[in-house]
Amino acid sequence: MGKNIVIKILGSHLVEGNLEPGTEIAIRIDQTLTQDATGTMAYLQFEAMGVPRVRTELSVSYVDHNTLQDGFENADDHRYLQSVAAKFGIRYSKAGNGICHQVHLERFGRPGRTLLGSDSHTPTGGGIGMLAIGAGGLDVAVAMGGGPFYLTCPKVVKVNLTGRLKPWVSAKDVILAVLERLTTKGNVGTMIEYGGDGVRTLSVPERATITNMGAELGVTTSVFPSDEITRQFLEAQKRAEQWVELIADADAVYDRTIDLDLGTLVPRMAKPHSPDNIATVKELAGLKVDQVMVGSCTNSSYRDLMLVAILLKGRRVHRDVSFGVAPGSRQVLEMIARNGALADIITAGARVLESTCGFCIGAGQAPKTDAVSVRTNNRNFEGRTGTKSAKVYLASPESAVAAALTGMITDPRDLGLPYPAIEMPAEFWIDDSMVLRPADKPEQVTIERGPNIGAPPAAEPLPDIIKGVVAIKVGDKITTDHIMPAGSRLKYRSNIPRYAEFVFEGVDPQFSKRALENKNAGIHNIVVAGSSYGQGSSREHAAICPMYLGIKAVIARSFERIHAANLINFGILPLTFANETDGDALGGGNEIEITGIKAALTAGSELSLFDRTTKKRIPLMYSLSTRQRDILLAGGMLNYTRTRSV
Repeated sequence: MGKNIVIKILGSHLVEGNLEPGTEIAIRIDQTLTQDATGTMAYLQFEAMGVPRVRTELSVSYVDHNTLQDGFENADDHRYLQSVAAKFGIRYSKAGNGICHQVHLERFGRPGRTLLGSDSHTPTGGGIGMLAIGAGGLDVAVAMGGGPFYLTCPKVVKVNLTGRLKPWVSAKDVILAVLERLTTKGNVGTMIEYGGDGVRTLSVPERATITNMGAELGVTTSVFPSDEITRQFLEAQKRAEQWVELIADADAVYDRTIDLDLGTLVPRMAKPHSPDNIATVKELAGLKVDQVMVGSCTNSSYRDLMLVAILLKGRRVHRDVSFGVAPGSRQVLEMIARNGALADIITAGARVLESTCGFCIGAGQAPKTDAVSVRTNNRNFEGRTGTKSAKVYLASPESAVAAALTGMITDPRDLGLPYPAIEMPAEFWIDDSMVLRPADKPEQVTIERGPNIGAPPAAEPLPDIIKGVVAIKVGDKITTDHIMPAGSRLKYRSNIPRYAEFVFEGVDPQFSKRALENKNAGIHNIVVAGSSYGQGSSREHAAICPMYLGIKAVIARSFERIHAANLINFGILPLTFANETDGDALGGGNEIEITGIKAALTAGSELSLFDRTTKKRIPLMYSLSTRQRDILLAGGMLNYTRTRSV
């Protein structure tokens, strides 16, 4: 029986378990990446493990999220990250060098390798044929220390691409079409592999756009073959020697196949407030637009910005539109500056922004009250822009430029312009001087710690009895942005007591104060939620800060993969309702009790909750491997790791 690409990479990196879908396996990690919003805590945790040097093939620390120097906190964190990288054998990509996923694709991604990143959009690397997975910072720290990464052996879904995209239809429309079919829910434990004759029509940056937004599906990762297109990209990056062919066997087996004819696709957008809320641009045409933003790790490549520049050349942005463009990397910015495309973008009336995540995470460019903002990034969650009442429509660069020129959502096919033919360059401009190599004499490096940087908070062993209250009850599709806001709040990421003040800030501003009062009074807090709890960012602070506030369990209809793993890593019990409607009567403030926890986890037996307010007993379920149960019983991954050899 032939092997698909996913199984080939997993098999060559397998260190524990068997490749049987649904079972826990462990794989060797070749490369890691962090970014500054998650990296500070990851490296604090790495330090706590006592490992003298990273044991990966390559680890890179990127600064791309918190580059606005609003106070001393971000600058202090960056100095900490730079000194840690120098001491422990990590490369350090300075602020301004670009967004981690774009830079890693350009300079470090290698077909057939495994990449673990403390960012949910790490699967961008699948565009170059890597098995690239997003995870919490603690999982990345363990991998840097030489430990394996544990995951559920996935089901593999093949998306069979046929045909060729028509003019004005782009890779963004491909992944929006996949989101329309599969939605953001129900895909946990799955990996997507793209194949078919249509693959050869897509460049590496186009493939990376598709794998990047695979994160919104909730799948573990997505991957493309490594073929002649991949080889040409690596050759242009002067890394041709790193290319290997990686394709599925002719008789490869998949758990499911989805056929997608590229030639039938039309321009699409994701409407507020979810990436799977899809409509055609034609259906939305005429809606007035206040802001347009091009960039983020999804659509900020050389190809994307050349297309934007050609469409803008000789034209002006609509007078009522605020238009921003953020190149994804210094390489992209330098190339469009050298060939004149940047001048065309500026002349058209665009605001040229830093090569950072910026507007995508709410770090600047918040739109006006009730604004309609068309953006090429990957998430449009409510309030993520920094303006709670804003409505974000996710779009391709083609559709974004059409909106910027006309002042309304416009099908780009109706602009009456010739579609630009963008050729991938035979050679990219290369200057890695802003990627600092680690110190030759690490013993001489002093780690710099500003006053905002604290030690990782210690988790307590899981209690045998959780006795307390429902501190908050929330609905479906609660994202990590709901739990732990980004934007200006991210500067407190290494100061957990301060950052914890903002847990569920946008849902219930009094939550943090109430939860901390309960904790100090010896009352356990639990969270009750609906389906797909923990969507979005891999931000492990959405588990660390609740842990600090005394959250002992989260009970939901279902969890998303990364957040469930983060809860376990920090000693919070993720439970699900045995019956869909059992949580309906479990209201905020209800007094609850869960007993016999340690014995149940040890034996793998069932748990139940007694609602002291309604006098009802509610059966509960959990999906935990033996290793995960041991982690919870130890009080989290750090406690567990200290008792074992990494």
